Amino acid sequence: MQFHHHGYVSADPRVQDAAGTGVDRPADLPDEVDVLIVGSGPAGMLLAAQMSQFPGVVTRLVERREGRLVLGQADGIQPRSVETFQAFGFAERIVAEAYNIAYMNFWGPDPENPRNIIRTARTEDYAFKISEFPHLIVNQARVLDYFAEAAAHGPGRIVPDYGIEFVGLTVHEGAEADASGGEYPVEVRLRYTAGERTGEVRVVRAKYVAGCDGARSGVREAIGRQHVGAFSAHAWGVMDVLVNTDFPDWRTKCAINSEAGNILHIPREGGYLSRMYIDLGEVADDDEHRVRRTPIEEVIRRANEILHPYSIDVKQVAWHSVYEVGHRVTDKFDDVDVDQGHDPRVFLAGDACHTHSAKAGQGMNVSMQDGFNLGWKLGHVLTGLSPSALLSTYSAERQPVAQQLIDFDREWSALMARKPEEISDPQELATFYLGTAEFPSGFMTQYGPSMTVMDAAHQQLAEGFPLGKRFKSVEVVRVCDGNAVHLGHHARADGRWRVYAFADTVAGAAAAPDSPAVGEASALADWAAFMTSPQSPVRRYTPEDADVDAVFDVKVVYQQPFDEIEITRVPELFLPRTGPLGLIDWEKVYAAAPSAWTTDDIFEERGLSHDGVVVVVRPDQYVAAVLPLTAHDELAAFFAQVFLPQHESASIAG
Repeated sequence: MQFHHHGYVSADPRVQDAAGTGVDRPADLPDEVDVLIVGSGPAGMLLAAQMSQFPGVVTRLVERREGRLVLGQADGIQPRSVETFQAFGFAERIVAEAYNIAYMNFWGPDPENPRNIIRTARTEDYAFKISEFPHLIVNQARVLDYFAEAAAHGPGRIVPDYGIEFVGLTVHEGAEADASGGEYPVEVRLRYTAGERTGEVRVVRAKYVAGCDGARSGVREAIGRQHVGAFSAHAWGVMDVLVNTDFPDWRTKCAINSEAGNILHIPREGGYLSRMYIDLGEVADDDEHRVRRTPIEEVIRRANEILHPYSIDVKQVAWHSVYEVGHRVTDKFDDVDVDQGHDPRVFLAGDACHTHSAKAGQGMNVSMQDGFNLGWKLGHVLTGLSPSALLSTYSAERQPVAQQLIDFDREWSALMARKPEEISDPQELATFYLGTAEFPSGFMTQYGPSMTVMDAAHQQLAEGFPLGKRFKSVEVVRVCDGNAVHLGHHARADGRWRVYAFADTVAGAAAAPDSPAVGEASALADWAAFMTSPQSPVRRYTPEDADVDAVFDVKVVYQQPFDEIEITRVPELFLPRTGPLGLIDWEKVYAAAPSAWTTDDIFEERGLSHDGVVVVVRPDQYVAAVLPLTAHDELAAFFAQVFLPQHESASIAG
């Protein structure tokens, strides 16, 4: 990570200097806020951590609980989420305490004695086949702790306002909004649930509200949105348990099918705890949710029946529940219908807008990506960087993702709930698990063309960076010191856009002094000159009082080995001076060719054109544009859709 650019830092560099609203942050909830987040689940806490990077925006988060979550229900962390943790600065620490899923084993009835189960398949987990990040198990409470830390240590110093519950809201529009204080048109009613003010109801006015308040969302109800879908007629018991057992795969993730039912078994962090999803069978039409009152003793009995000839001796139940599988998506993720002619003010994220079974390990993961998608957009609009129309892309992008999740989970749940006589191929579940790996990993999401994603006219220039999909990192060599680093890992969740210029073969301006290429024209040199010109997006959309890379983090990757590049000869665009001291940033120049530290060549790994290519990546790590180095006007036109001009002219020197 980079620090010291604002002066010498001797303490923890992860704690950024307070700025804007983070300076002397009031302890009490103010009467007016820019963003009010309701709920401190995965979507809400990530959103708070992202908004803390926009200290000019007044953001508060209310939570009806009296304090932090102690025991979370979700535990599966997919590789895309670990990639997101990397952007927020805590991936390494959470990986160290988590359980890493290396294998998933499958068990089925013994053909010679169907009452017993036997192992039918042992499969390597999919994570490292498609990502540099692992597939983890860790308590949701710890995930929320890390995001809470990121929010509190960001410049905005955001901390949850615990003990406050949502009661209702009214969105005022037009003349009604003007009469009620126009700039803050969302009137939110809240009630204190703890402390000396318990029972007190008060009103807070907000510019925007994010409902991250779970499956029984009050915000969803207040804006008239509906969950579409139903519960299935199948129930599952789930328990986190400490046991002694003779089952040999107790510390390996397993899908177990027997004549007595099914179990999804997931080891937990810490070396002893495990989670079990136990099939409780079909639910009668007239059950009226009585199955949810199934005692834990019955759930344990069913587990032992399914595991035969093995058994578990439960020493402690840390947590348990019974649920019926539900597959529901909210009809829209904001408060505006298509024909209403104005931009949204209220948004839904996480379980407030999609619910499903827990067995595919998607709930927390997809919820976090909701928050990531929404956060930078709110930040851009509220700081005046972008038009409010940007906010309409949130529902347009995230609702299809939720529907894909429901469709996947419905199929996975049906496969998990089959009876032995319904299984024609014992390997079918293992085949499905591995064959669909990219979806549950979080890497299948692909946003369509919009004001933040270009069409695919130039996709052939960067085939390994599909438009609308997340930027899949590759190791490159940092020219200033020769270290091999992942290009994507340098990007933080700081609200900035990444612009990667992959150099053409010549790129003579960076060659060593004795190279015959010195002085040769190159597409990269021309592009860099454009990016420092008055027509440049950097010039037009970076606020005058901000660092030159405050909005656009522009990097270059050359095709030559790093030791053939003279870094002081690269275009000035890639050596910006930042911070109050005007220090040169040396970490924007990279080489693709192999070195002693890596065998990767990003041009080959991602199918990049050797004539050069520009890849633009959104603040939430999704590829927004792929263009030739020569497409200056197209690049300018793309950013003109996203940003508002900040001034007519400015110096690139910063």
